[in-house]
This record gives sequence, structure tokens and C-alpha cells, in this order.
Amino acid sequence: MSFITAIKENDMAGFGSVPGVPGGYRHKAGTGADEIDFEIKGHEMQFVEIELDPGESAIAEAGGMMFKSPSVEMDTIFGDGSAKPKGLFGSLVGAGKRLLTGESLFMTMFTHQGQGKARVAFAAPYPGTILPFHLADMGGALICQKDAFLCAAKGVSVGIHFQQKIMTGLFGGEGFIMQKLEGDGYAFIHCGGTLVEKTLAPGEVLHVDTGCLAAMMPTVSFDVVRAGNIKSMIFGGEGVFFAELRGPGKVWLQSLPFARLAGRVLANAGPMGGTGEGSVLGGLGGLFDGDNG
Repeated sequence: MSFITAIKENDMAGFGSVPGVPGGYRHKAGTGADEIDFEIKGHEMQFVEIELDPGESAIAEAGGMMFKSPSVEMDTIFGDGSAKPKGLFGSLVGAGKRLLTGESLFMTMFTHQGQGKARVAFAAPYPGTILPFHLADMGGALICQKDAFLCAAKGVSVGIHFQQKIMTGLFGGEGFIMQKLEGDGYAFIHCGGTLVEKTLAPGEVLHVDTGCLAAMMPTVSFDVVRAGNIKSMIFGGEGVFFAELRGPGKVWLQSLPFARLAGRVLANAGPMGGTGEGSVLGGLGGLFDGDNG
């Protein structure tokens, strides 16, 4: 992306006790939040490796860590991970907002407590692309799908974004409650499948499946429109409503929403945990598989 400055890979090798991983690019952030260097590695199954100076921290959803240096200490924090002092009531409100997005009440903070450089890495939960966003270059905020957030520099607030219109709230599906990332540091989100970035001109409209919207700038308006006529709505298989995105601003689309992937897996699991694909016996075909021991 244009706001990222690439640094040679060999500049990153040889620090800390965690061995370096070849490939990828390193990027340096200079912001009011904790200043982090990072590197995104891999192709279909990516992970982001963050370099921390002494005292610097990164925040992440529980269970997202891949590896870390021994000098990086973990701490469970209550709420959205923002560095701003909120008091007990503010923390409870932040935690309640996270429950609405289906996330845990707690997040994990990784802080470098040693000397020199240290690293911590966070892995994508399913095939797709990890996107880095410098929030200071995005107007200080980004709207993304409720399960898209992966990790961020300490100082980035992870909250919720409600769609304002009643019809959007009732029929917006996955686009009704979204995550809102605020601050001036780097935040990383994960998009499923192939990523498409589109820039919408003022007044330009794009119709999207609600699950395929991965992220958008706050300047983009979100609404819902009916998916064609009654016959198309009932038998078209594309849902009853589309998301209508109206510019100006950038939107990021994903080709494989997790809900679609999970739905296909469940639809083909069958009543006995397998379909017996290729067998006229259907689910009973699994009884004769060698994998069932």
C-alpha cells in the first residue's frame, strides 16, 4: 500500500532469540501510538511478524499469537485494548461493546520487557490476506467486519460501529454490527480468500454481498437494497438484500467470507459427519472409509 515503506529483509535478521523467517517485507511505522515495525509473510495462510523495541506493545484477539520472543510478556486486558484511561465503568462499556461483535471480553497485550529488539507474530485463522492499515492516513478510523480484526499497535481502540438506518439494521445481515478501529497507529485485519480494493468516487454506488464487505473508510455510506424481484429474492440464492456502498472512499472486498466457508462445510457434513462424496450411499458411504478406523 502507498503509506508503507519497505525495508530490505536482511535488516531484520539476527535479533532476539526467535529465528527469523525468510521472505516477505518489513515496514516501519512512525505514529503517536506505539511505533512498531512489522512484516507480513506467507501467501494463502499469512501471518504478521511485529518487531518491538523495549517498552513497546501490541494488542491482539485472544488465541491469535503464533510465536514470540521470551522477553515479550503477555497480559490479559479488559475491554477494547485502548491505551486511554477509562476507569471501571469505561472498561465495562468497552467490554460490552466487544460482546456485541461476538468477541471475547478480554484482549491480550504483548509488551517487550527486555533489551534490544524482540518479535511477536500473529497468524490468520483461515486462508486469506492480512491487510495493514495506518489509521493516521485513514482519517483516524476504519470500519471492518466484526471478525476481521487481528492485531494492532498499543493505542488503537477496537470498538463497534452500528448502522444508523432501521432497514439496514433489520436486513443488513453481517453488515449491521461492524468493528470500528480508531487511533493513529497500525492495525491489521484479515480478509478471507482474494482481496479486492475499490475506490468509489463521490456518489458512486456499488452493490455487494453483505458478507463480502471486509472493510471501508468511514466516509463510505452503507445501506441495503432489495435483490431484484420477488422471484430473484426467493430462488436466486443470493439473499434477499444486497449491501449498497456509496462513495466517496475506499472499500475492501473479500471473496471468501468465513460465514460462507462455514456454511459450505456444514452443508456437506451430513448427518453422520461426512457425505460419502462420490458414493451413491451418501452419508452411509463413510462407514466403509478407512479413516473411520
